[in-house]
Amino acid sequence: MTDKLIIFDTTLRDGEQSPGASMTKEEKVRIAKSLEKMRVDVIEAGFPIASVGDFEAVQAVANSIKDSTVCGLARALDNDIDRAGEALKNANSARIHTFIATSPIHMQLKLRMEPDAVVEQAVRAVKRARQYTDNVEFSPEDAGRSELDFLCRILEAVIDAGATTLNIPDTVGYNVPEQFGGLIHNLIQRIPNSDKAIFSVHCHNDLGLAVANSLSAVMNGARQVECTINGLGERAGNASLEEIVMAVKTRKDIFPCETNIDTTQIVSTSRLVSGITGFAVQPNKAIVGANAFAHESGIHQDGVLKNRETYEIMKAEDVGWTANRMVLGKHSGRNAFKTRMKELGTVFDTDSELNEAFSRFKDLADKKHEIFDDDLQALVTVARQEATNEFTKLISVKVCAETGETPNANVTLLVNNEEKHGNSSGAGSVDATFKAIESIINSQTTLQLYSVNAITSGTDAQGEVTVRLEKAGRIVNGQGADIDIVVASAKAYVNALNKLFHSDDKAHPQLADV
Repeated sequence: MTDKLIIFDTTLRDGEQSPGASMTKEEKVRIAKSLEKMRVDVIEAGFPIASVGDFEAVQAVANSIKDSTVCGLARALDNDIDRAGEALKNANSARIHTFIATSPIHMQLKLRMEPDAVVEQAVRAVKRARQYTDNVEFSPEDAGRSELDFLCRILEAVIDAGATTLNIPDTVGYNVPEQFGGLIHNLIQRIPNSDKAIFSVHCHNDLGLAVANSLSAVMNGARQVECTINGLGERAGNASLEEIVMAVKTRKDIFPCETNIDTTQIVSTSRLVSGITGFAVQPNKAIVGANAFAHESGIHQDGVLKNRETYEIMKAEDVGWTANRMVLGKHSGRNAFKTRMKELGTVFDTDSELNEAFSRFKDLADKKHEIFDDDLQALVTVARQEATNEFTKLISVKVCAETGETPNANVTLLVNNEEKHGNSSGAGSVDATFKAIESIINSQTTLQLYSVNAITSGTDAQGEVTVRLEKAGRIVNGQGADIDIVVASAKAYVNALNKLFHSDDKAHPQLADV
């Protein structure tokens, strides 16, 4: 008999803590539904106490998801736990995940608490969480730098209090595989009641070891791994879900466990998260990168043609890679378009949303001869982003650029239903366009990132642009897609402005007052 490895996805919580990766309530629900389709066991939907926006997002996910457990994060504080319980009250299956720091540096400098008081507060928090659900997870924050004896003491106490999952986080990505695996082994062996809880791990990637540390922990008895799609997360990110899952699946000879994950949903979910957050997936990223199953070397190509297993340890189809071509064209009907989008995991909530997406598809089909699934997914993601909280809309952009001359841009925006015009020169066409937009809006923002990605191949490919803006500590990403890269850039900039100036009472989770 092989054990089950529980996959706990925290893309919507820890992944959102990446600067600029903030998601709306609707976007969180879309990603959660994709995770549910992938058969993720636990979805950590957010940190309800952080803001009204985060509370409503967790509540919306809890109301929408039926097959996965929905989890809310809470510090070991009464108000945090009560808020999480309220957000999750309609969940088909709910979990409260509570935590308190246990390393000497955190207890002394951050909490300013004595160890006895930390244990007491942890126990009280678990007992309070049990009033809302029997499914309670406890994390000793910064466990990777905590003293073993104290970890054993506090974990034994919270198990007695009713914690059913013990999550051991390498909060700052400080551990190495042998050390971290040894920690899990020692905890399981030394804690008298360890058999009454599932041991879990949550590893950060500061030294590039998050996946390796997580897998080492699995080899030493951990039966839950906390991870994110594309390894998204604050600083260098978290353990990558797709890498954890495929390592366990591919090396069944090594790992004494298996997951419930439908791996064919990995690529589509990866693209959805990338499109919503604006965090592009690097081409050589394992499993989901564009080059993950590409072969350039003649020796490799020859071997793969003779037998795939000579150089490929996984089938591309097993993780969701397909030929990715859509047979629809500009003469295709609305129903055919709707059916194909449903096959790609996109369901339209209203007829007006379908009509808007179909109209954009028709416009694209008039310009682009071949339509790919990636084009469709980008089209819908951008359309939904543009439709959210729109105070300004791009009407037109005209750029004049030639060799030896300074580029000039004329932009027309609809701002609060009033048409306004802007003109500016710049170092290049995109720079001139952004300056022309600013001549109208005067947002006083700082451009932190400008990124361009070709959605498909060919000179007629859509360009997908990500723009990251910052103002007064708030960071947002904007996305735009178009065959003309200057137009895509203008759309992305306007999308970012719409997000920046929409007040959704959303705070970064770690900015919540203790």
